[in-house]
Amino acid sequence: MVTRPAAGPRGAGPVKVRGLNCPSCGAAIQLRGFQYTQRVICDSCCAVLDAQDPGYAVIQKFGERMARRTPLIPLGTRGRWKGEPWEVIGFQVRTIAVEGIQYSWHEYLLFNPYLGFRYLTQFDGHWCDVTALRGLPETGSAAGRPVARWRDLEFRAFQTARAVTTFAVGEFPWAVAVGDAVTARDFVSPPLMLSSETTDDEVTWSLGEYVSGARVWEAFNLEDDAPAPQGVYANQPNPVSGRVGARWRTFALLLALLVALFVLRQATAANAVAFSGAYRFTPGTGDTAAFVTEPFALTGGTANVVVRTTATADNSWIFVNYTLINEESGAVFELGREVSYYHGRDSDGAWSEGAREDDARIPAVPAGRWFLRIEPEGPPTGATIDYAVQVRRDAPGALPFGAALVFLLLPPVVVSLRSASFEGKRWAESDYAPASDNDSDGRDD
Repeated sequence: MVTRPAAGPRGAGPVKVRGLNCPSCGAAIQLRGFQYTQRVICDSCCAVLDAQDPGYAVIQKFGERMARRTPLIPLGTRGRWKGEPWEVIGFQVRTIAVEGIQYSWHEYLLFNPYLGFRYLTQFDGHWCDVTALRGLPETGSAAGRPVARWRDLEFRAFQTARAVTTFAVGEFPWAVAVGDAVTARDFVSPPLMLSSETTDDEVTWSLGEYVSGARVWEAFNLEDDAPAPQGVYANQPNPVSGRVGARWRTFALLLALLVALFVLRQATAANAVAFSGAYRFTPGTGDTAAFVTEPFALTGGTANVVVRTTATADNSWIFVNYTLINEESGAVFELGREVSYYHGRDSDGAWSEGAREDDARIPAVPAGRWFLRIEPEGPPTGATIDYAVQVRRDAPGALPFGAALVFLLLPPVVVSLRSASFEGKRWAESDYAPASDNDSDGRDD
């Protein structure tokens, strides 16, 4: 959104409100901008008056032909904005047309006889505090996109559009008229926005800062609640962008700690072989293939146990039912594992699937004397399959650390995605939307 800047008084002395009657309809009009007012628009008939003319000559007359708009902040409302008293003396509506659809925003002119003029703009519940610039920003390009620079800040081009004044009421320190048109360009660096207005005669610049409607309502003691903002506005601050870097820094610290714990675990794990044996499965043996091993010791405290099965399956499979039984207490852990490996060649070339080795992990097994009951199963016919069984005690594993890594990644990834989604919605409304092929014409909300 843009607004036409205007110069204002600096250090002016005490002044008084003037009154007059509209020469078009006779309605009473109060002048609050004093000698700085150039145009007055009657609130009753919308006639545009020349405030510099002693007789307040009528410049434009509209009557019922102009679509009236009701300002959310009534003219004459006084409030305290950024620590200083201000009064609303003018209201105008700016409109652009994009693909046959009109989009309008509101501008409220604030006046302080000692500080001059400033503006509040509103579109779809989004507000900006706007002041005129007394210098010219530097314009250029970066990464193939126009930019503007002001006081060490770089603003990226957002939109360019032809903005037309479609309604106005109150008084203004410039020669406002319904139908006035300018080429408006916006550059954003949230929460700030640089805006330029170009006519055949001049270029003016203003600086806007995003503010909440609740803050405006509080400053001017308005009733009810401010309209809720709709969508994402051009210079609306990203609510999570400030947390993205913090989340990733925290992740980096926790990742370093996780890696240290992983290395420590690898270095201190016993990873001791408690049992190993080699066996053969002959298809067609049925239940007679089941057997138990000799007892073996699992030392130390409670720790994991890994049962590794290695088989010579070739275009075949073997399924082994394991029962780990405590010799003294009778405690039981049961698991079943399949080892299968298939390979061949087709029109796409060589292929393979499966593996000849499998690990099964039992998380917490107390120390003591244990033995295995092993019951292999396989195809009813085919070649003999040799398989080996190995039991390792306190074997380090990457799965817990992998799960911890995913858990640690969630906060920064979620915040980053939320930030990216917000920015995507912002730039989707610009001339530089990712899917747009046109970088010159667009909507200037």
